[in-house]
Amino acid sequence: MIADVKSGQRMVQNPLDPDSPASDSEAQESQAQESQAQPETLASLAIPAPGRSRSHHHHRPGVLTSAQSLLNLIVIAIFIITFCVQPFRIPSESMESTLLVGDFLLVNKQSASPNTDGTAGILPAAAIHRGDIIVFHDPVDATLHLVKRVIGLPGDHLRLHGGRVLINGHQLIEPYAVYRPAPPDNFRDNFPRFQSADPEIDSHWWIRMRSLIDNGELIIPTGNYFVMGDNRNDSEDSRYWGFVPRDAIVGKPLVIYFSLQQHDSEESPTLTQEAVADQRRQHPSKIDSLVDFARWGRTFQIVR
Repeated sequence: MIADVKSGQRMVQNPLDPDSPASDSEAQESQAQESQAQPETLASLAIPAPGRSRSHHHHRPGVLTSAQSLLNLIVIAIFIITFCVQPFRIPSESMESTLLVGDFLLVNKQSASPNTDGTAGILPAAAIHRGDIIVFHDPVDATLHLVKRVIGLPGDHLRLHGGRVLINGHQLIEPYAVYRPAPPDNFRDNFPRFQSADPEIDSHWWIRMRSLIDNGELIIPTGNYFVMGDNRNDSEDSRYWGFVPRDAIVGKPLVIYFSLQQHDSEESPTLTQEAVADQRRQHPSKIDSLVDFARWGRTFQIVR
């Protein structure tokens, strides 16, 4: 017990007292302990180099963030194309001059959705009106898409006389229709007609059409539409392959987002050296070629 007390007295003894026999040894021990503790303290307080650590930690998350953003864009694009709008290109002259060969369209798929997929009650049923331009699956080859104008609605009695459309006995006013010079064609201009069969008529449609005629008029059944091209004398339409079912309609063209200029190679014979030099003088720069590349005036034109 006494030894413990004395030991305690030496531990609390003033180290500055020179008469103390234990002061020197205790001071050396204290300095040794401080020298050992100092590197540990500095190590614990050491701050890592900012440049190296940041580059290490931000390199991998940056790649992941970019990949995630790209994936989000792809998902959004797929959603838009599947449910909202889809691009199409006009390949033929059947809708001139409303739509030209080389026009690129954005088609609004919601505007003609038939609501046959259980969405009735969630989305309003889309109505198809007379005069609407629609994009639909080809009734003969479902892998193809066609664009025509709706002329006859379900229940209508339709016939053509001299190329003009009569609906329920009244002539249809069609400011969009174009009648370019063409050889006479009784089947085309006086539809329906059985006296002369056109070789371009689909055989299945030729047989079915006979059962749908009453008093010289074609009766359009429920759930079907009669469509025609605006270029009436150069259009293969419902006269040749029949009706468009409601569930075959993809959508309605919304806008022309680009129009590519068409150049007929048949009308451009081999040029002489003088003609080539003439063209170079008329188109001296690449800017002129870029301007002639597209029909810029049709860009973002609303389709009606």
